[in-house]
Amino acid sequence: MAQNVCISVDAMGGDHGIATVIPGAALALERHPQMRFLMFGDEQQITAALDKHPKLKAATEIRHTDVSISMADKPGQALRAGRGKSSMWMAIQAVKDGEAGAAVSAGNTGALMAMSRMCLKTVGHIERPVLAALWPTQRGESIVLDMGATIGADASHLVDMAVMGAAMARIVFNYERPSVGLLNVGVEEVKGLETVKEASRLLREANLPNLDYRGFVEGDDLGKGSVDVVVTEGFTGNIALKTAEGTAKQISSFLKEALGRTWMTKLGYLLAKQAFDALREKLDPRKSNGAVFLGLEGIVIKSHGGTDALGFASAIDIAYDMAHYDLMRTIREMLEQETAAVPA
Repeated sequence: MAQNVCISVDAMGGDHGIATVIPGAALALERHPQMRFLMFGDEQQITAALDKHPKLKAATEIRHTDVSISMADKPGQALRAGRGKSSMWMAIQAVKDGEAGAAVSAGNTGALMAMSRMCLKTVGHIERPVLAALWPTQRGESIVLDMGATIGADASHLVDMAVMGAAMARIVFNYERPSVGLLNVGVEEVKGLETVKEASRLLREANLPNLDYRGFVEGDDLGKGSVDVVVTEGFTGNIALKTAEGTAKQISSFLKEALGRTWMTKLGYLLAKQAFDALREKLDPRKSNGAVFLGLEGIVIKSHGGTDALGFASAIDIAYDMAHYDLMRTIREMLEQETAAVPA
């Protein structure tokens, strides 16, 4: 287990770049004082921002590049323009070279996926990396994957996702045997696509020692937190994510409008302010910011591009945990168990 974790950071990525990255890293350092950073980007700008955070400056090494990836760049354009020399690529390369335990970027998701896959390659028999994220639930948090890294999945790919999601859950939640469910249109075994039903059969027959397969779960189970890990392919996962984000904003808007309508509702808000503050804290997307690319020969964390310093700090927190508790070792061990238990 690594003691002094180094995190490589794409300082130029995201909607706000250095203005978010540096204060976010400073917040994360307060929670993990032993952490160190490699910052990739414009040295002059990074240095100027670090001058406001002396502790972070002392824990940071800067690697200069004036090449950054735009949020609008397509993956192919990003690879042509930034391979080997952009702040995003160099942050990933540091993981490959063993200089950092994990890389964090708030940059272009497609570009980050393409560069990570090209630079790090995939682990074991995994053909396609997936994006796994924490999802707030009634009982705490669950892990949901794939959130949109790749579209479509056959049965074996769904099984791989279940195994990798469970590996992440063992680290994040400290569960020896996380519960896993396949997202489906119903809980009955006869319902759903053939690929999903086949994946369910494979998981039941494998009876993997570090994974408690619970069968099918439905859309409302995402919010309930019925299982620790929810598995689905990227098209459905991304729609579920965007729907949840939109619903949260809609409810917030409705509440704000309703509570400000009359003096009685305003008074009611004041009387219940503590409860509303707790609700706001629970639903704050910044607290669960940071999705993990699973299936790579290295750890890469995708932060939301529009997040603030608190959100970016959360992404670094996840990177720290994944590196500190050796996610890659856990994934390799569980993939070996899967290979032995699930027929090719």
